[in-house]
Amino acid sequence: MKIYRDLASLPALNNTVITIGSFDGVHRGHQRLIRQVKRLAKAIGGESVIITFHPHPRKIVYPQDKELEILTTLEEKILLIEAFGVDHLVIIPFTVEFSQLHPREYIEKFLIGTFHPRYIVIGYDHRFGLNREGNITLLKEYEEEGTCEIIEIDKQAVEEIVISSTKIRNALNNGQVELANRLLHHHYLLSGTIVHGEKIGTTIGYPTANIQLLEREKLIPRDGVYAAKVTVDEVTYDAMLYIGRRPVLKGQSKRVIEAHIFDFNEVIYGLPIRVEVIKHIRDEMSFDQIDDLKIQLMEDEIETRKFLAGYVSPYDAIHQDQTAVVILNYNGLQHLREFLPSVVSHTASHIPIYIIDNSSSDDSLAWVQKRYPYLQVIKLNKNYGFAEGYNRGLAQVDARYYILLNSDVEVSPYWATKLIEVMDNQPEVVAVQPKILSYRNKTEFEYAGAAGGWMDATCYPFCMGRFLNEIERDEQQYNTRTELAWASGAAMAIRADIYHNLGGFDGDYFAHHEEIDLCWRIRRAGFSIVSAPNIPVYHLGGGTLGYQSPRKVYLNFRNNLATCFKNKPWLQLLWIFPVRLILDFAAAAHYLTQKRFDFALQVFHAYGSFIIRLPKWLEKRKQYNRKINQYRPINPKEGFYRGSIIWDYYVRGLRSFTQINTQNSTSLHEERA
Repeated sequence: MKIYRDLASLPALNNTVITIGSFDGVHRGHQRLIRQVKRLAKAIGGESVIITFHPHPRKIVYPQDKELEILTTLEEKILLIEAFGVDHLVIIPFTVEFSQLHPREYIEKFLIGTFHPRYIVIGYDHRFGLNREGNITLLKEYEEEGTCEIIEIDKQAVEEIVISSTKIRNALNNGQVELANRLLHHHYLLSGTIVHGEKIGTTIGYPTANIQLLEREKLIPRDGVYAAKVTVDEVTYDAMLYIGRRPVLKGQSKRVIEAHIFDFNEVIYGLPIRVEVIKHIRDEMSFDQIDDLKIQLMEDEIETRKFLAGYVSPYDAIHQDQTAVVILNYNGLQHLREFLPSVVSHTASHIPIYIIDNSSSDDSLAWVQKRYPYLQVIKLNKNYGFAEGYNRGLAQVDARYYILLNSDVEVSPYWATKLIEVMDNQPEVVAVQPKILSYRNKTEFEYAGAAGGWMDATCYPFCMGRFLNEIERDEQQYNTRTELAWASGAAMAIRADIYHNLGGFDGDYFAHHEEIDLCWRIRRAGFSIVSAPNIPVYHLGGGTLGYQSPRKVYLNFRNNLATCFKNKPWLQLLWIFPVRLILDFAAAAHYLTQKRFDFALQVFHAYGSFIIRLPKWLEKRKQYNRKINQYRPINPKEGFYRGSIIWDYYVRGLRSFTQINTQNSTSLHEERA
């Protein structure tokens, strides 16, 4: 991380993702925000920039305010933010002159003119400039001009940050340091310099390092004894921390902070020291005699050593949410009303549910925020479609696993937990699809995924349980966990790091085949995608584009051609594309015989669009191949049928997946056997 303490030292920056704040405490709420900025920057190939102020703005704006208690000094803040791998931390010297910038000058000269952001991530209530007249409404005027995009942190998330800060301060003032640490998601820090003290501790066998804090406003926990770790000269030691006024000493009124470092006898006066306050051992106590104090310190030492000997810090790494359920919404009020209750009731309470909204014009978002105010909402500034909508939304979701779910899906009990268990138990598995049944007829498979996706030799996708337009009844015939070519975007769990590392969905697809394209990349990178037939979900289907929509025909044909072109070896493309030309134009002729002229036209439109964009598809083929090559590229076999489903259907008369020759593919169950 590069650190800049004034704007003069800042290099030229472009294509950045920035956020601004005091970040006092760098607690759990701040950490989510920082990770969001990092993920957005990674998604656009840009740089992450955190902008903060020193001294604290309140100290300058309200100089007579003596109640300011800060959770982190500047150096502590730098240390904590650096752990996230942010590209740039910019520390703005906060002055009266800076606070009096006109709001438009603040935006145009400071934010846009200095940082040239692609995204500004900001709270809904953020105020800036002279008399704090600037707000997010003003910022969005610049978004409308195309200068940058504003990612608004909604009311719930902002209030969570404010409430967390208040709870942390209250916990520390009450001696509840373990609660404070959980809210911070790191140990509370006390940083300062080692100075000379009264040396009373040395006379009773407990020499201490007396600490003078770096900043007067730093909040000091309640008086008492704490288990701690101290770092001096970049070496960390176990220690017993005392905070108080040493009542055993008559006439002593000054509050002191002293650390007794276990098994340590070096001279360290004048050196910087950093203390991690870990556990409250006891409150301040009064003693009549020094010997009484010594006896108590011996008991404190035994308890502290015993605790630290078995202590494993849960904060050594910055942890993500393990799993997030993510639903993309566009004018889906009717679907959300009907299906979201099952998702909320059947999803474990520790798993957050996100709604990514593609700039809906109906009341769906207002309904969600009123009915389920605890759900996380990500607002996009326009309708980016399924593919790019998910890309932009998932860039703001911090989790190890994503579960992507259409808004028109009813789920079953424990569905999310069971999906993630599959990946937890099989590290090579990157994506999992549940059994997708019809919401209207729950004994039948549903078109969009059925029991799992396959691909034939000419790049036509089909499913276990759905052969072209033939839908099978679910008679448990596909209840063996099987390796797939692709998992349906209607309901799929996927590892977040692989999703992003392989480029996510192709945003140019808008909708349809984007999950097939991504899954093919996953398989080519050497990972597995499997079915989870013991986890049923029920899909309405056709919620965005109806199954009989001409637009759907166009997207299916065009995106399928692009998927094949980007993923098949060159030598295979030499014979596949002539065959596809014959088959697809035969499909157009079939539409004409049915007097579906609009469908036939869309087939020709799809080919025209594919050919016009050929240079772009070629560049994407190269780009995605580079991403795949960072893993262990293979030519996947399982889930890829060596025949032609068109031939099987129209010539051989086959009507179900169970009838086709699948000798070239084996299930994971058979492989293990």
